[in-house]
Amino acid sequence: MSDITTIEKEALEAIAAAADLDALDAVRVAELGKKGRVSGLMGSLGKMSPEERKENGPKLNALKNRVNDAVTARKTELEAEALEKQLVTETLDLTLPPAPGPKAGALHPVMQVFEEVAAIFGDMGFTVAEGPDVEDDWHNFTALNFPEGHPARETHDTFFMKAQEGDTPKVLRTHTSPVQVRTMMKQKPPIRILVPGRVYRNDWDATHTPMFHQVEGLVIEKGTHMGHLKGCLIDFVRAFFEVDSVEARFRPHFFPFTEPSAEMDVKYTRKGETIEIGAGDSWMEILGSGMVHPNVLRNCGIDPDEYQGFAFGMGIDRLAMLKYGMPDLRPYFEADPQWTRHYGFAPWSTPSVSGGLS
Repeated sequence: MSDITTIEKEALEAIAAAADLDALDAVRVAELGKKGRVSGLMGSLGKMSPEERKENGPKLNALKNRVNDAVTARKTELEAEALEKQLVTETLDLTLPPAPGPKAGALHPVMQVFEEVAAIFGDMGFTVAEGPDVEDDWHNFTALNFPEGHPARETHDTFFMKAQEGDTPKVLRTHTSPVQVRTMMKQKPPIRILVPGRVYRNDWDATHTPMFHQVEGLVIEKGTHMGHLKGCLIDFVRAFFEVDSVEARFRPHFFPFTEPSAEMDVKYTRKGETIEIGAGDSWMEILGSGMVHPNVLRNCGIDPDEYQGFAFGMGIDRLAMLKYGMPDLRPYFEADPQWTRHYGFAPWSTPSVSGGLS
């Protein structure tokens, strides 16, 4: 047992001197492996008398623990050093110009607009919420106050999936509003969410596609009223189109899930092929909105006598067309690299309200 001090001293020195993980593992095996020196001393306990085991057992256990702790600590240091070296060697300066040849990697305009919208509403305190593309009838229609026989429940408007026996057919969601329902059912007010995502409707022409992108907003708070909705949306349009002022009007409309409901129009002027939003001689409908219907609040377990809310929804594809001058929706989905290179954005350029959106 006189070797304990010597073995410990030599083992700790070898551990500290290990230059890499392989060298450290070799020291570990030499000391703590089946044929290691520390393991050999532990094996000698069986040949000792009870008095000797009582005296030397704690010493050997302490030696084993100190060596093992030293190995663990050195391993952590070496792993951190290896990671640091890897990070240094793999550093890539994204601000450098691209290599000669075709431009590689551009952010699709739809994704750019998603980011811009999220930045604007994020500055207003909204958080992003998401949900499934495949929905059931209750979340997509019933909870949102769609009556039986509503046109949206028919196959000429909606994509229904083949139902399993004894079950109702699922649908490809026709709007992102089911995410609002899911949020209200699991989260207590106040609620302030932005819901971006893909939606699906049975339509196809220059300004409509079977799959398109939508973003909706929902605010549920005490004392919320139509004035808050109007101020929120006017501020959004002004920030998104990057203009100093916006002339807007809210026309009465009907949506099953809001009451009162309104479509928002903004003034615009056309200069050649360019549309300028904010002022002009013509009106353009840009989004739908309204105060959340009391039936929707009740369906989601929220007392409409205590809380009110407003909601709005807009097509991201159309916003991109208006802002960046794309005349046809269909090329959005044709995977044409030339189109993407022309209309795409630098993927590392993150929009912000203070630093500029586009």
